[in-house]
Amino acid sequence: MAFATINSDFSYWQKQTKPLFEDLIWNIPEQKTGHINVIGGNSQNFHAIVRIGEFLNQTFPLQNVQIFLPDALRGQLPPITNLNFTPSTISGSFAKSSQLNEAFSSSDFTVLAGDLSKNSSTAIAISDAITSGINSSSMPPKSLLITRDSVDLLAESFQSILTHPQLFLCCSMLQLQKIFRAIYYPKMIMLSQPLIPIVETLHKFTLTYSTTILTFHEGNIIIAHNGQIITTPIVDTEYTPISLWSGQLAAKVAALNLYNPKNPLPASAAAVLFR
Repeated sequence: MAFATINSDFSYWQKQTKPLFEDLIWNIPEQKTGHINVIGGNSQNFHAIVRIGEFLNQTFPLQNVQIFLPDALRGQLPPITNLNFTPSTISGSFAKSSQLNEAFSSSDFTVLAGDLSKNSSTAIAISDAITSGINSSSMPPKSLLITRDSVDLLAESFQSILTHPQLFLCCSMLQLQKIFRAIYYPKMIMLSQPLIPIVETLHKFTLTYSTTILTFHEGNIIIAHNGQIITTPIVDTEYTPISLWSGQLAAKVAALNLYNPKNPLPASAAAVLFR
């Protein structure tokens, strides 16, 4: 694969201190539209997944939000209309199944929201579900957002996952390091680097790989897509460096991109300041 050259004049970098794309926020449909699946959880940890699904349902006019958990949790939760279960491993995480594959293909947008444990069988099951969608000739893959510990679990599979044409990553710099290392990317990012070389590297990376990245470094939330970068000082948002990774911002990114499928960079940047 040929690697893109870096544009050194930084014309690709915008700095957002107030909404750059306020029209995207005001143009959220009044009628319910779109279908998002939220996938995650294990027998010991699932509350964040349910909260993310409920947040999407309560915040956006979505026609359908479905939550998918391993069926080891079936007896631990009250009946909820949008709650679904797929087969689980003995340890209570997702197992390989046609139901899991369908969970990744049956919506307009899928959020892989984490709390997946460190189960290698689950890593294989989810990686297979994602890549089977990428390789399907009968149906193009739908938008997919990977966040929280899902990134760590799937790190070794990113060589194939990064071929997904509508992929979003909401992840920390440390998680990006793992991805870069797993795919043998020739330019490593370091936590000790200042903002400018990080921006340069993400500019180059997203010219090479068709993905949208949301990360955080030196007090700035960074959005990168197709070589374009938008940074927003975290002090101008409602987030802290810890609350960034609760899953709520990832949910906003998913919803605004569902409504604006041809504008991943503006939609993701608008999500950062959406309240």
